[in-house]
Amino acid sequence: MTFKSAYIRLTIYYVLIVMSISIMFSVVIYRLSSREINRGLDRQVRVFQRMPHGQIIPDLEINIAKVHDDQLNESLDNLINQLFYFNLAILLLSAVGSYFFAKKTLEPIEEMVENQNHFTADASHELKTPLAAMRSEIEVGLRDKKFDLKSAKEMLESNLEEIERLESLSNALLKLARYQNEVQINFQKLSIENLIVSAYEKIESLAQDKKIVFDNKLEDFQIKGDRQSLIELFVILLDNAIKYSPEKSTVRILVQKEKDNILVKIKDEGIGIKASDQAHIFNRFYRSDSSRVKENFIGYGIGLSIAKRIIDLHDGKITVTSQPNEGSEFCVRLAISK
Repeated sequence: MTFKSAYIRLTIYYVLIVMSISIMFSVVIYRLSSREINRGLDRQVRVFQRMPHGQIIPDLEINIAKVHDDQLNESLDNLINQLFYFNLAILLLSAVGSYFFAKKTLEPIEEMVENQNHFTADASHELKTPLAAMRSEIEVGLRDKKFDLKSAKEMLESNLEEIERLESLSNALLKLARYQNEVQINFQKLSIENLIVSAYEKIESLAQDKKIVFDNKLEDFQIKGDRQSLIELFVILLDNAIKYSPEKSTVRILVQKEKDNILVKIKDEGIGIKASDQAHIFNRFYRSDSSRVKENFIGYGIGLSIAKRIIDLHDGKITVTSQPNEGSEFCVRLAISK
């Protein structure tokens, strides 16, 4: 069943409920009003009956019962017509209003289903790529009549690289799913300096391989948060800074206080991000422009999605400022612990 048909079905249910209530009230109003109209006409008849016969027009005295019935029928007909048009107006208004509210009610569910479908399609595509590469290499090797031990080792080494990519992707997907489904995380007082140092220790070897220097201006402030997830956040940002920076460049980390918030700025001297890409970099499986593809960077576009989810869980904010070929600066804003 499509969501459009779901809108219509839910609209019909809403309209049926509204019209049932409206018709019930109309029946009650009709009965009460007809009773009051009848009583009013009866009082008029009794007034005429108490008058001396000489003061009553003879024809009116004869037809007084008929006049009572005619007035009653005319009043009831008018009442029925008014209730009919009233219910018709309610039907039209409730149909429009119900469709609007039905759409509003189902929009979050529709968005969630669409996101899930996109996620499934993107994950399937990313999983198929290394599997297809492995299968192709194995098929070529099996068809090669000169396939020897050296060729077999080369093929196995290549397959191991693809397996590592699959493991990396599956771990990233598990992390993303965990943070998306996280209802409650363990908040405690934490040192922002300690978090950044712990994150740096995890990616230090990557920085050394590319001879990247870190210029740190850290101040030790206390924040409230989940230690493991915040370390994961800074690992992602530092890893990206290293990955997209040239060798022998500098990554700068600045920690400063701004009112009731702590700002952590991580700036690299890498390839940068186009303005048109910056609005999408926190989307799952989104990888920035073709310059990153040309540089053959390994990644699945999940890291920043995880970072954004961690920030959301801490009621914080993450922004990026970047220019192509001039580097990028990610700014994390977290509330200071009071």
